[in-house]
Amino acid sequence: MADVFDKLKDAPRLLMQATLRPLQGQRFQPTGFADLGPAQYKAFREKDSGDNASHDDAHVEMLLVESPQSVANRLETVCWDRLKGALVPELSGMPYVQVNSPSNTPITNSILEAHRLNSPYILEGKDTSFREMLKKELTGMEKGPVDIALLAKLVFKFDTNAVLHGLFLAKPDLAGGRLRMSRILSGFIEASDVQTAASGGVKNDHVNPGKDEAAGMDASAGFGNVPFHRSEFTAKELVAYFNLDLSQLRGYGLGAAAETFLIALALFKIRRFLSTGLRLRTACDLEVKDELIAKKPSEYSLPDEKELAGLLKSSLAECKKAKLFADGPVTTVIYKNKTTEDTE
Repeated sequence: MADVFDKLKDAPRLLMQATLRPLQGQRFQPTGFADLGPAQYKAFREKDSGDNASHDDAHVEMLLVESPQSVANRLETVCWDRLKGALVPELSGMPYVQVNSPSNTPITNSILEAHRLNSPYILEGKDTSFREMLKKELTGMEKGPVDIALLAKLVFKFDTNAVLHGLFLAKPDLAGGRLRMSRILSGFIEASDVQTAASGGVKNDHVNPGKDEAAGMDASAGFGNVPFHRSEFTAKELVAYFNLDLSQLRGYGLGAAAETFLIALALFKIRRFLSTGLRLRTACDLEVKDELIAKKPSEYSLPDEKELAGLLKSSLAECKKAKLFADGPVTTVIYKNKTTEDTE
């Protein structure tokens, strides 16, 4: 492991946090969930032993601003340059699976897909080459315990990013659908002492502000003036939390070069997310108020983005030298729907 990570060699977790604030004003829009809306809840407030506060005062109003699953997606997004259709320069050479159309037009890839290697565009098309390769490499796991170290080595080889963010290959022909790797890197954003900021507006129809239901010109079709309400929030504090499970990473037995690369990759993702990825929604544009720090081990000083870029370059070269990556970092799969007729 690189010298910069030596102080982490005995740590089971690296816990980090950064305090955030709205870029402008005080209001922000949290993530919403179907049939739930904003995720609001109460948490116990820490009190001094002599505190005589009432039971109600012992709670603080909390709000989930960004969920772990959403933060995972955003940490992956910062790795990809959509304009160039390639990994950002700092990660050039890191393996991933590219999905193209039969005409070789890019469709998607394992960095951007929500389920990474378990994407239907990778495993459910007419091109079964990658699926068959996985099946061959995983021979012997159909029964009995899954060899998680072998699985991690295989995933690191073809889609390194997925080792950090987890994977569930739920295919019956792949070890009975039992191939699961939980997240090593996770994060979320919480707000405390929140208050609802209710507001609203109206969609104006300057042609005909009324409605004519008989003619089908009503609000359901977008006609007429349509009032609406919205709920935003204010908060005393906004905090982004990150957890890097070092024990789980070491348990994969990938070796020093791979561990260094994955730790550097995890910290690079967090740094890049905090510096470029905090416009979460139209009405939720945040910035860092207090810099990212390590809470446990508290004495650890986190490397900056420039230092991490250097570590990524050197450890990536070490991984290549040790033949831990696939021959050619980009594995291409041609996607054609199984129901599509062959015209060739």
